[in-house]
Amino acid sequence: FFSACQLITIYKLSYLLSIMKSAILATLVASAAAFAPAQTGRAATAVCETKADLEVLAKKLNPVLGFYDPLNLAEAEFWGESNEATIGFLRHAEIKHGRIAMFAFVGYIVHANGIKFPWAMQMDGTPFPDANGNPPALWDSVSDDAKWQIFSLIGFLEFWSELSTPEHT
Repeated sequence: FFSACQLITIYKLSYLLSIMKSAILATLVASAAAFAPAQTGRAATAVCETKADLEVLAKKLNPVLGFYDPLNLAEAEFWGESNEATIGFLRHAEIKHGRIAMFAFVGYIVHANGIKFPWAMQMDGTPFPDANGNPPALWDSVSDDAKWQIFSLIGFLEFWSELSTPEHT
């Protein structure tokens, strides 16, 4: 067993260790606050543009090509909404799908380089498959349950983002 001096030393060390952990945690929280976005006094405004606004903007941003709309989507009116609302919807969809494409590209590159999480893929301990840098083969080796989980999460996030509009709050 331990002597009284050893117990006091162990207690002091554990006390100092807990203080050190608290200090590190406080430092991390304080440094994370530096990356928080600053609150601005900007009023939220909806971007409602017409086809004429898009033509002027396109000519200014790319004078060589100018306005290019082969499907005439800038003149469409989806779901009985105005033309401006349809343009806003199409802009939102383009930004969202562009971000998804960038995320997919990064995922493809990560898998092509053989980078994977160090823990088990499934609760039964099944590890992440190794396809030797071949992302399509890697996708084929993922279980159907895992694929359903991925698509269910994507569906939920899509539903939630569409439900989180001012009309549904």
